[in-house]
Amino acid sequence: MTTTTLSELALRLQEGSLVPYLGPGVLSGVSETDSGEAIPADSDSLILAMNGGKPMAPRLMYEFARAAMDMELKKGRNFVARFLSETYRDRQWSRAPLHDWLSACKPAYVVDINRDTQLQDSFADTPHTLIRGVARIGGTDYRFRIHHYDGNSYREVAQEDVDADLPILFKPMGSPVPDATFIASDADYVDYITELMGGFAIPSFLKEHRKGKQYLLLGLRLNRDTERMVLSDIVYGADAPTGWALIPEPTQKELRFCRKIGVEVIDADIGDLLAATGTLAASPGVDASIGC
Repeated sequence: MTTTTLSELALRLQEGSLVPYLGPGVLSGVSETDSGEAIPADSDSLILAMNGGKPMAPRLMYEFARAAMDMELKKGRNFVARFLSETYRDRQWSRAPLHDWLSACKPAYVVDINRDTQLQDSFADTPHTLIRGVARIGGTDYRFRIHHYDGNSYREVAQEDVDADLPILFKPMGSPVPDATFIASDADYVDYITELMGGFAIPSFLKEHRKGKQYLLLGLRLNRDTERMVLSDIVYGADAPTGWALIPEPTQKELRFCRKIGVEVIDADIGDLLAATGTLAASPGVDASIGC
């Protein structure tokens, strides 16, 4: 049990001494501006959207990567990439409150495992470095692509040409901008995580930059092995503790995993964090102290 509060964590985010690590829950409440339809962000909603609103077989509903693999085998790899691009690039979505707050804070380093563009939109007026994961490609040992954003447009750069003074947006699962690249199916994850564990999915400059960092996990449930394996490798070299996680009503599985990697759990959600900054009204009955 510690006495660290949500207000202190929010302040550390603003100061840049804490790295936000964003999961699907940060997009909760985001909807299409025309239809009002909720953005598909978590595993279940993505599967339903990809399958025309219809559930798939129970074994495929377990995880989006498994369902995407099935669709890839039936309709081709381009089908999944096209679905994700059309969903996140071609439709207009309302803004997530957390992304508006991050836009004002402009953290120096953000990890975002979502595939949408809201984080990039938050830095649309700020030069930055974008790193995105890739899988199953030839001609390179690496499983990342790097783009420099000059405040107007992106251009691809080699890792040795990165401006180390710019904010870093790390989207390991990809995005549709400036072009479409995604980690989505089981085969993508097997390739990407293998190279992530081997050190080939993170640029050298980021390996140095991340040393001694601490993280705040936001909107991320940790009941599935895929998210847990990606997280464990991305936060490698962190300080002690590794960080904190906002998880409403955490399961015993989540608590055990967080203890294992040195993450302390708060039984709270993003709205409570924003409330601590004065952005939103506090949710009733939330204890802002941390404890596993």
